[in-house]
Amino acid sequence: PYTSERAREKVLELARLLSEYCGKMRVHVVPFTEIQMQIHAKCPENYTTLIMRRYMMRIAEIIARKDGGQVASQTMEALGCTDAVVNMPVFRPAIGMDKSEIIERAQKIGTFETSSLPYEDCCTVFTPKHPATHPRIELIQKAEDALDSEALIAAAIEGTEVIEVG
Repeated sequence: PYTSERAREKVLELARLLSEYCGKMRVHVVPFTEIQMQIHAKCPENYTTLIMRRYMMRIAEIIARKDGGQVASQTMEALGCTDAVVNMPVFRPAIGMDKSEIIERAQKIGTFETSSLPYEDCCTVFTPKHPATHPRIELIQKAEDALDSEALIAAAIEGTEVIEVG
C-alpha cells in the first residue's frame, strides 16, 4: 500500500528497456510491506535499509534457486552485510563506475529517464534519517533476531507475482 501503480509500471518499463539488451526476463513482484513494517517496528532505525536489503537478498536467492536463475543491490561494509545472507554470487555490473558514468550508460541504453521518475519504491518509503554507512554485521544480526524471518519470507514468496517481460 506504500507504493503506487506508477511505481510498479516504472519497474516494468525499466525491465522492458533492459530486455532489449539481455533478452526476455521475468520480473518478480514480491509483497514486501509486512516485512518492512516489522523491520520498521522492531529494528534500530539506522539499520532498516540494510535489513530490508538483506531480506530482499534472502528472497531473491530463494526465487533464483527455485527458478534455476541468477540473482542480481554502497560502502564495503554495507555490501558485506547485505551479501552475508546468501550463498550465491551477486553480480553488480556498475560497481566500478562513478555516478556520472552510470548516468551516461543509463542515458545511452534508454533507462535514465524512466529511472528518474519520482515514484516511490520500497526502500525510499522507509528510509531512515541517519542510515548506517559502516554497519557491523553482528549488530545487524542481533537486530534481525527480533523478526520472525522464516514466516515473513515464506509469506512474501507465497504472494510473489511473476511478470514476463521482453
